[in-house]
Amino acid sequence: MIRVQVPATTANLGPGFDCLGMALKLYNTVEMDETSAGLTIEVHGDGAASIPRDESNIVYKAAHKVFQHVNYNPAGLKIRLTNRVPVCRGLGSSAAAIVGGIVAANILSGGKLSKDKLLALANEMEGHPDNVAPALLGGIIAATAAEGEVRYLYIAPPAGLKTVVAVPDFQLSTKRAREVLPGQVPLQDAVFNVGRTALLVTALCQGDLSKLNYAMEDRLHQSYRASLVPGMKKVLAAARLAGARGVVLSGAGPTLIAFADENFDLIAKVMRDTFRENGIMAKVMVLEPSPVGARAVERM
Repeated sequence: MIRVQVPATTANLGPGFDCLGMALKLYNTVEMDETSAGLTIEVHGDGAASIPRDESNIVYKAAHKVFQHVNYNPAGLKIRLTNRVPVCRGLGSSAAAIVGGIVAANILSGGKLSKDKLLALANEMEGHPDNVAPALLGGIIAATAAEGEVRYLYIAPPAGLKTVVAVPDFQLSTKRAREVLPGQVPLQDAVFNVGRTALLVTALCQGDLSKLNYAMEDRLHQSYRASLVPGMKKVLAAARLAGARGVVLSGAGPTLIAFADENFDLIAKVMRDTFRENGIMAKVMVLEPSPVGARAVERM
């Protein structure tokens, strides 16, 4: 049996809409084995009650995409999913499922596809590379997709950087979070984000965390999505006052994520308490960046 571990991811990192993402040390596990006939899917952990056990399962669909690509036809398939990444919370649960299915299927079928090809297939399913790229490759990834390929660069997470992740007790689909975004934005907002993204990437490459508060500002998506996350602006402000270097909406939300190199417990407390003051219960975790992406951790 193939066993693949896939990290959670946080996308956008503020201004890097659809092009920046980072892997986190919180993992889903995909186990896959060829059987004599049929399809069996077991699901354990977060979202288990709502995740389908038939051919509509996203892990199976990702695996099937690989099998079609390499002309491999398993007689049957057994898939076992163990989920720790919260579903529909902005931490890359769908990307973890897609990448887990693709990587496991590639190993099962003989490892014929390169990482670049696996990334292209994952991006084709997800629609944008900001989550699937760090889920597959780890670290911090700057990526863009064009003509069926994903161009990317890996950035090693700066020493001492950790994240404080506040996960509200409600789900928010990416589809709904995208529906509130405008079709066009003012030129000055686009220029604002280009500048912040350039500064953010440089700061991360140089390990200069002092620039993050300014560099992680955004005008393309967060203000439009704030109405979907009760208390969001107050939580962001409270985390900054508690010592966070930068605080942003994780992916499409509703999770909020603070980047810090100290005061982790205090930041966690004020984020949880501020959410509660606004009528929202939230689970808070301190997570390190994951320098590695999806990998086979065991082969039985």
